[in-house]
Amino acid sequence: MRRDSIFYKLFQQSPILLFELLTNPPENASEYKFDSVAVKEPKFEIDGVFLPPENAGKGIVYFCEVQFQKDERLYERVFAETSLYFYRNRNRFSDWQAVIIYPSRSIEQSDIYPHRNQLNGDQVNRIYLDELGDIRSLPLWVGLMVLTTVDDELAPQEARYLLERSSVEESETVNYAIMDLVTTIMVYKFEQLSRIEVEKMLGITLKETRVYREIKEEGERSLIIRLLTRRVGELSSDVLQRVETLSLEQLENLGEALLDFTSMADLQVWLETLE
Repeated sequence: MRRDSIFYKLFQQSPILLFELLTNPPENASEYKFDSVAVKEPKFEIDGVFLPPENAGKGIVYFCEVQFQKDERLYERVFAETSLYFYRNRNRFSDWQAVIIYPSRSIEQSDIYPHRNQLNGDQVNRIYLDELGDIRSLPLWVGLMVLTTVDDELAPQEARYLLERSSVEESETVNYAIMDLVTTIMVYKFEQLSRIEVEKMLGITLKETRVYREIKEEGERSLIIRLLTRRVGELSSDVLQRVETLSLEQLENLGEALLDFTSMADLQVWLETLE
């Protein structure tokens, strides 16, 4: 199950979601912007960076790592890349915090002794989704995160519950976005089912209405452009224009393909295959 793109979309839709997981969020949490960054020489890729508002002076930068597979060098990498990013941007920030999101404690790196000072301090927040409580008692957006960890036999009913809550609590635009996210999560969980079959299981139909198409295409296009920039560097005006003319289906295909890109040449080849 590819969770990186799901959590990217969650944080892109609702940056304040990260701070709902923390005991001591900043007072201006609602003003933070979400981004992902690549730190080169050596090249590190940070899952998410939450930037304080620029008009509020120096603030705290939050680094986020979503880890659903065992990695016995995770903390070595996370502390190296966050320290390097903070070093290079020291004039912009007064402090840093790291948030590591795990599905459960069993996924955490086994040997954490060398990092005892960081992990036992107040700068590193370890979140275990299966310990947040009953999905139905959580804030809606946090519930979406926990849905990625729910057992397959319970997932459909919990997904339908979140959809019912969304229809009551959120605006039409946000509700459509949540419907799409829930459907995407369930498609990844039940890989043997098509998207249409998943929608039927959930009792919904994401019709190709103007509202849905606009939300879907705008969000997908923005996500793809940002990910491409992180992968292959700044896009030229010609390439950017070409990406902006892609259909929704082509954007989704590009979203899968770009994970294997290492240079601008890879993107150029992919675009040429469309012609």
